[in-house]
Amino acid sequence: MLKRLLGKFLVWRIRHLSIKNFVILLAGLTGVIGGLAAVTLKGTVHFIQAKLLSLDISFIHVFLPVVGILVTALLAKYVLKETLGHGVTSILYYISKKSSIVSRIKMYSRMLTSALTVGFGGSVGLEAPIVVTGSAIGSNIGRLMHLNYKQRTLMIGCGAAAAISGIFNSPVAGVIFSIEVILSEVTIGAFIPLLIASVLGSLISMLFSGDNVLFSFDLTDPFQTSDFLFYLVLGAICGLVAYYFTNTTLFAEKLVAKIKRPIFKAIIGGLALGLLILLFNPLFGEGYNTIKLILNGQASEVFSNSELFAGISDPWAIVAFAFMVLLLKPFATGFTIGAGGNGGIFAPSLFIGGITGFLFASINNLLDLGKTLSVSNFTLVGMCGVMSGVLHAPLTAIFLIAEITSGYTLFLPLMLVSAVAFSANSYFQKHSFYTAKLIESGDLIPYDKDKQLLSLMNISKLIEKDLLTIHPENKLDDLVDLVKKSKRNIFPVVDENNVLKGIITLDDIREIMFDSESQKNVIVGTLMSKPPETVNSNENMQQVMGKFEKTGAWNLPVIDNDEYIGIVSKSRIFNTYRTKLKRQNKE
Repeated sequence: MLKRLLGKFLVWRIRHLSIKNFVILLAGLTGVIGGLAAVTLKGTVHFIQAKLLSLDISFIHVFLPVVGILVTALLAKYVLKETLGHGVTSILYYISKKSSIVSRIKMYSRMLTSALTVGFGGSVGLEAPIVVTGSAIGSNIGRLMHLNYKQRTLMIGCGAAAAISGIFNSPVAGVIFSIEVILSEVTIGAFIPLLIASVLGSLISMLFSGDNVLFSFDLTDPFQTSDFLFYLVLGAICGLVAYYFTNTTLFAEKLVAKIKRPIFKAIIGGLALGLLILLFNPLFGEGYNTIKLILNGQASEVFSNSELFAGISDPWAIVAFAFMVLLLKPFATGFTIGAGGNGGIFAPSLFIGGITGFLFASINNLLDLGKTLSVSNFTLVGMCGVMSGVLHAPLTAIFLIAEITSGYTLFLPLMLVSAVAFSANSYFQKHSFYTAKLIESGDLIPYDKDKQLLSLMNISKLIEKDLLTIHPENKLDDLVDLVKKSKRNIFPVVDENNVLKGIITLDDIREIMFDSESQKNVIVGTLMSKPPETVNSNENMQQVMGKFEKTGAWNLPVIDNDEYIGIVSKSRIFNTYRTKLKRQNKE
């Protein structure tokens, strides 16, 4: 019934609505649903945390992460049957290798698991899970409405934009995040759907959450041009901190992931996280409350929430405490993800950036170097710098901080610090946290149209299996009989086990094939030649084309487990390449 109604609707759409306008309408629908998802996730996490922290239990922070991560891991493995990890990375993989078809379960699985992880104190963020949710919503709406690959990819971008916009109430940052992180190429026509989705995501957030956004702050201190050199130094420091954060998080994640049994992994990783939280309370959850206290000039209040350090107010003690939080936050994030929890590094990068800016300004002021710096301004700009370095998304970082501060007072220092931090980090890390693994494995090829097209081609679908084979001990007259039957001029020579021994072409036998004496006496094995190279059906197209270029051959045999499979030809690869290129340009 539903399929029939959908079919009628799609027929009506084709007759009365252009695809351009249809995509805009679907972008609006994705924005609304993505905004609702963001509001739901924020509200759920805050509700869980409020209820749990209201319990009058000593050292409750130690055990809550264990429970949250354990339940998340069991739920993912036995109920959802899904592997968690870094969500944005998985979306990039779906775009690159799965034709932008995101599994339906991701429309709700990441929301559920991240709510449990972060709600119970996991030291990760909600942004990546909600981006996955929004992207999955966009992809599946695109599939339902029979959109092509390029249009589905745009819908994924719309879902991501709506998610970021909804969770931060920052529509411009939502659009730019989608362009910088999710979409590899964007045309002018794609901006309108992205804008529609992002604006509606933000409106839904405002409608249901009001002023209760994930993070916001009203600037109180003006930007002073005399602080220029200090911001320049802060930018370089943020780039180095981003490098430390990325590598330490991955190290901690791999450390816990070595434990093979999921239950033990969740318990040990959760207890390690709980111990860190016991010593340094700001590591609990996303950490936005700590940043808010710092921005409001209440850094000493951070200690009042700590079981072990309550009552400390010495400024240098606060600096030392904050420095330890900066060093340990990547471990807390890595333990959370590696143990089986679900969340992202978006919020932790903002958190550690805020701590970096706070430390920079506080140490300068305590040393009384002749220039007093605004702690709140440097905290905000530090958030921008580290985020820019970790995500390799400088524009997203700039506009996000500008929007959550409700103005562009800090626009110049944000631009400066973002650019310097990005450049400093790029010197050590060529690719972002999200893309490094995919690029290393060959599953993502950014900024190279040729390699992107080749990556979409599967060698197993290009194998030609219609070539007639012959045994090496057969006579020339047997080969001549095959020539009469075959439409090809290549004849693989294989033994009784289908192992390739050589190749014979018409050119090899042209001069003797009609000689009756040769037909009776010449053995096929004496006529064949070894192929210059062989191909495996599991190789990617970049490797295959490299072999063609190296050998100069037009045909190469495909061998799997020593068994002859078929032939792959350069001409067929070129034809397929041209077809895909024309299709992409048309789309």
